[in-house]
Amino acid sequence: MQKSTPPFYRQETPILIAVDCVIFGYHEGQLNILLVKRDFEPGLGQWSLMGGFLKSNEALDLAAQRILNQLTGLTNVYLEQLHAYGDLQRDTAARVLSVAYYALINVKNSNEQLTQTQHAEWFPINNIPELIFDHREMCDKAWKRLQRKSLSQPIGFELLPTRFTIPQLQQLYEAIHNETLDKRNFRKNILLSGLITKLEEKNKEGSKKGAFYYLFNTEKYAELTESGTSIQFK
Repeated sequence: MQKSTPPFYRQETPILIAVDCVIFGYHEGQLNILLVKRDFEPGLGQWSLMGGFLKSNEALDLAAQRILNQLTGLTNVYLEQLHAYGDLQRDTAARVLSVAYYALINVKNSNEQLTQTQHAEWFPINNIPELIFDHREMCDKAWKRLQRKSLSQPIGFELLPTRFTIPQLQQLYEAIHNETLDKRNFRKNILLSGLITKLEEKNKEGSKKGAFYYLFNTEKYAELTESGTSIQFK
């Protein structure tokens, strides 16, 4: 049943609400962001984040999930609300408030054909083209949030395949933090945390000796979280 709008509400000017998604992926040692080329005005032909307007019958989180699925074909991925942007002149076409989210996905699991259909491309975090409106500000804020949270929460694992080596995990964290980490300290910290479980299988792509594969230990993470134990990744 459609709700009737009270008179007090009707005297206010309606404002459009957009939902924009900063989508992070990790590939070949680089942290990337998925961008789309606009096929409509304003900003026709320019690069932007994937976004859309909030529908009258959906919650914000569901809108972000819908937009993410439209671009990648994925569901049940790490998705977090980032910030609300409401500058009066942020959108040249209308008064639009935007609620930004950021997502972490495994690039290999995304639907490449769907991404191409949406005219989307992956760009290295350090080589993002000029973006419309305040989308660059959203990207920068999302990257800082990812850097901060990845130091105490294992959200970086969302960007990796199910199996990974410690060198691969270190390369990921170096890409996230844009710095070289001490190999010995990183290995010691990650092993002491108990958050990864060693497998008997090795990855021998990099050397004859190879490196053991590991899995993320979700049960150990739940245990550490419940006990309030701090986690250090670098």
